[in-house]
Amino acid sequence: MTLTWTSGGPAGAQERVTDAALGAAIDAADPGALLMTVVHATGDLSVLDEFEAKLAAAKHVRGADAAASQTHYGAQSGADAVPPGQFPREISEEVRERARAVLTADLPVRLDALDPETFRRMAALCTASTVDEEFVPLLLEQAGFEKSRRHVPVTTPPPADFDVIVIGAGMVGLNAAIKLGEAGFSYTVFEAAEGIGGTWWRNTYPGAAVDTPSHYYSYSFELNPNWTKYYPPGPEYLEYMRGVAEKYDLYRNIRLSTSVLSADWSEDDQSWTVVTRSADGTIERHRARAVVTALGMLNAPNIPDVEGLDTFEGEVVHTAEWDPRLDLTGKRVVILGTGCTAVQVVANIVDQVESLDAVVRSPHWIVPEKAVVNDVPEGERWAMRHLPYYQEWFRLKAYWLASDNLYPMPRIDPEWAATHLSASQPNDRVLQTALQHLRTSFPDRPDLIEKLTPDFRPYAKRIVKDPGFFAALNRDHVNLHRASFARVHPNGVTTTEGEFVEADVIIFATGFKLQFASYIDITGRGGRKLADEWDDGDDPRAYLGIQVSGFPNLFVTAGPNSAPNHGAGHNILSEEQVHYVVECLQHLVESGNTSMDVRAEVQEDYNRRVDQALDLTVWAHPGETATGYYRNKKGRVVVSCPWRLVDYWTMLRRPAVENFHFVGGVAEG
Repeated sequence: MTLTWTSGGPAGAQERVTDAALGAAIDAADPGALLMTVVHATGDLSVLDEFEAKLAAAKHVRGADAAASQTHYGAQSGADAVPPGQFPREISEEVRERARAVLTADLPVRLDALDPETFRRMAALCTASTVDEEFVPLLLEQAGFEKSRRHVPVTTPPPADFDVIVIGAGMVGLNAAIKLGEAGFSYTVFEAAEGIGGTWWRNTYPGAAVDTPSHYYSYSFELNPNWTKYYPPGPEYLEYMRGVAEKYDLYRNIRLSTSVLSADWSEDDQSWTVVTRSADGTIERHRARAVVTALGMLNAPNIPDVEGLDTFEGEVVHTAEWDPRLDLTGKRVVILGTGCTAVQVVANIVDQVESLDAVVRSPHWIVPEKAVVNDVPEGERWAMRHLPYYQEWFRLKAYWLASDNLYPMPRIDPEWAATHLSASQPNDRVLQTALQHLRTSFPDRPDLIEKLTPDFRPYAKRIVKDPGFFAALNRDHVNLHRASFARVHPNGVTTTEGEFVEADVIIFATGFKLQFASYIDITGRGGRKLADEWDDGDDPRAYLGIQVSGFPNLFVTAGPNSAPNHGAGHNILSEEQVHYVVECLQHLVESGNTSMDVRAEVQEDYNRRVDQALDLTVWAHPGETATGYYRNKKGRVVVSCPWRLVDYWTMLRRPAVENFHFVGGVAEG
């Protein structure tokens, strides 16, 4: 392969490169990614041999079994502990000394072409782990070294009347717009909100932030070297998305403040009719050959129906509908919720309020993560902008440490689970890490430890990274209640434990209702309603989590059983599903067909395999006590994807045409 500079690299940089700035960058840089910069700058592949040997020797001294047992959430402890994916201290210093010796202000690049095996070795050394050959194509794309490769042959451009409608302008919708435009398809994006950004337009509560690392939670084809924190705050991420939309000139094809009311398939003319309503109430009808829903699965605030809520004389706000005019200074605040949002809010408002009562019905497993609140040093930001391929290798490492190495975590080992709360030995390391964080955070508060200890296995609900929540609970004016709301009064709340809490403000950090695309009135072949097929959204099923039998040329992104709940982030789901959509549409163009519809028996078989694969996970296990949005009312897991990320990514490289009915052209079925 041939490597090229990213937009943030030296070719486009306007800053002056000085030895002082280079020295500061070397001091701040991640050693694994920095060593790869040394290889690129020198072209000396013997560096790989040298440091592979050093790392192997260090692992042998510390114990190979101990090193292999480390996970993202459960590293070894002690003075000689080496965090997962990192080099021992002495090797890190050797890397920095080597970088100081060979890197200069001229920043040469003598190695800009890598064969797959060399890349694999570099990836393994960068991450201080084993990287098998099967991961190479995925890592090349997700690290930003190369764009997603087209697999369906492109010999014919899409006709001018091949219109595609995208519903939603969040992460997936913008990605779809970019890739459809690059592939030559005409498209329009309809967004109900007044601005782009989806989740990050909607969530503006105090402390709103992404819980996936910044340098990975972005498009692989649009890396950002300027993140100010290792986990991006919501406003900064929204600015990133706006910058992407401007760079790719997307606004001209985006209709804001325009809701999609319905979509109806016409078998006669092989097209969809989409009905929209704009902010002024104008109703319009639009024709499209294909429809892509980019709505996410969590997009309607879940506001509990609590008796007496309408009698409350203070202010009530849901985190998804935050009022920026709300002043919490000196207020008595009660917050209901326990997930990522609740802990972010508590940590960020604790210094403003007179009193803060956190009402927690069912606590999550919470793990320490210093980087959640850490700033990215200027030296490292400089390295992202200037050091040869440093940014790509740093991104690769961020992805690798939070991806398929976590795949064993939610899986049940029946023999282990029979005698432990945890699901397996890997799962237990997460449990022990969380328990240790609890004990060290509350050394003199056994009551808080008891209230904050879940009774379900780690990963049955989302693991929460602590942004300062436990520290806030130690404050004198903060109280924790292991309860829910029983009744709201004009001046406060009575909990289900019978305790009355006075309040001026009630905050619901209760998340969202699980809604896939079926809340829009979508009608397929023969008058079939998607809502009926999916039991009003409670039991959604799709092929690959994207296509539904009976609904030709409809692509449901972030659909059922497609969420990578063991690791990584929504961004990889966005990219792999959009890639698949473009491949399907290009196949229609190349074959001369007008529509594709997944065969019913194929969809049924796929979902049977999904359920089987999920049976031995904490998400689906019959003995699991956790409740949450992963499961439907019948207990079936409808959110989580059962496959490894590399497996699902591979499945979506191109459509398996034998699995579809086609109309028109040469491949009718």
